[in-house]
Amino acid sequence: MREPVDLRRQRILAAVQARGTARVRDLAAELQVSVVTVRRDVEELTREGRLSRGHGVVRSTLPARETVAEAVPAAGDRVAVVVPVRHSYLTETLHGARTVLERAGVRMALHLAPQASGAERPLVERALADGADGLLIAPRWRGRADEEADHEWLAGVGVPTVLMERRPWRGSALHALDSVCSDHWYGAHLAVEHLVGLGHRRIVFATRHDSPTARSLRAAFTRIAGAHPLVEQWAWALVAREAGADGPYSADETAELPALMRKLGASAMVLHGDVDALMVVQRLTEEGVRVPQDCSVVAYDDVVAGLASPPLTAVSPPKAEVGHAAAELLLQRLAEAPGSRPGRRVELLPRLMVRGSTDRPAEPLAE
Repeated sequence: MREPVDLRRQRILAAVQARGTARVRDLAAELQVSVVTVRRDVEELTREGRLSRGHGVVRSTLPARETVAEAVPAAGDRVAVVVPVRHSYLTETLHGARTVLERAGVRMALHLAPQASGAERPLVERALADGADGLLIAPRWRGRADEEADHEWLAGVGVPTVLMERRPWRGSALHALDSVCSDHWYGAHLAVEHLVGLGHRRIVFATRHDSPTARSLRAAFTRIAGAHPLVEQWAWALVAREAGADGPYSADETAELPALMRKLGASAMVLHGDVDALMVVQRLTEEGVRVPQDCSVVAYDDVVAGLASPPLTAVSPPKAEVGHAAAELLLQRLAEAPGSRPGRRVELLPRLMVRGSTDRPAEPLAE
């Protein structure tokens, strides 16, 4: 199923606004469409006054957000950004944050945390010793114990701090810390409603279990599917055996997904994240299960989902906008007196990108 023209143009606008400028060829690659298609969209958006064109380059005509203009910190301020190494999901988040910080004239120092537990703390301490005035951070937090271990020191960093794509649990030492993240419950809701709307009634949900996002998604799928009047059967499992923290897990929760799909009589899957989803689709193909004819698949993250064959329908969290909003919030904190405003929790809504991996069941259920 082709992406609607207006939705594609909205994605072009969002990408250009997040970066300030973008190459037509890069936009075409990201949207998995031809350069000619993007040029046609850009021409229309230029006629509407929403973009401007150069030699193969597109620029945003939208004004800088008022929050940035109103919250310009003192010259020389530097922001430390700490994210996990080899985390492609956060690449667009970093682009969004960098755009805002560069526009405000604030220097950004990027620090990549190794996969070991507690790796963020020494990086933050080093950044503060080097003179960082603010902190944007996305701790890895593979499990509850990792998060608890970070609460005390992160709450006492001593400079304005904003969590990105992390939401501390209520009552914790970090409860009042500023945070900006995607509303993953809504993302799960979009996936379920899309599949149910196509006629699917038995669904397998498979996620990682070694990140805060994965745990949030499992909880969301459990609540949504368990309460949905049109979902007859559902099950949750690890998307890959290596994708979870230590158990305990039931046999079904660590089962091979094609086998679990057959056991449940499922006609659809929701898989987190993209790379694992691509691997599962390959496994289904090897076992003679066709996507979407025999099984519809929705991926969660939309980093490389569109590159699959067929391109995967995916829930797309607003990754660049999370970085954008987090940087704006941090700039406000740097420009105002400490404690002058209450802490803020910002949630941004994901979107569903419908592609070729979902369709009605092979034998539609009678209404």
